[in-house]
Amino acid sequence: QLQLVESGGGLVQPGGSLRLSCAASGFSLDSYTIGWFRQAPGKEREGVACISRDSDNTNYADSVKGRFTISRDNAKNTVYLQVNSLKPEDTAVYYCAAADLILFSLCLSHDSLYDYWGQGTQVTVSS
Repeated sequence: QLQLVESGGGLVQPGGSLRLSCAASGFSLDSYTIGWFRQAPGKEREGVACISRDSDNTNYADSVKGRFTISRDNAKNTVYLQVNSLKPEDTAVYYCAAADLILFSLCLSHDSLYDYWGQGTQVTVSS
C-alpha cells in the first residue's frame, strides 16, 4: 500500500519551532518531487514549500521564507519541514504530497498535479 504519513505537529507558542516529518511506505520518495501544503479553517489549501528529487532545488511561499526549511533524507525515505519563528497565522493542518511528473516551477501552485497525499498533521500556534 502506497502511503505518506506526516508527524511532528502540535501546540506551540508564538516564536516556537517544530519539525514535521513525512514518511513514505510502499514506494521510494527519491523518485518524487515533494511538497508541503497547509490548510487553515475556512481557507483554501496553500503550498508552503517543495523540494526536488535530488534536493538541488527548493521553493517556498513568501509567507514562510526565512522561517521554514524543507529537506529530505532519501535513505530514510522521509522529508522534513523545519518550522521556526511560528506565528498564530501558521496554524493549519499541514500535508505532504508526492508528485511524479511536475514542473518544479508549479510545485507550490498546482496541488492537483500531486499523486499521493498524507492525512495531515495539526499545527496550532497559540499562547
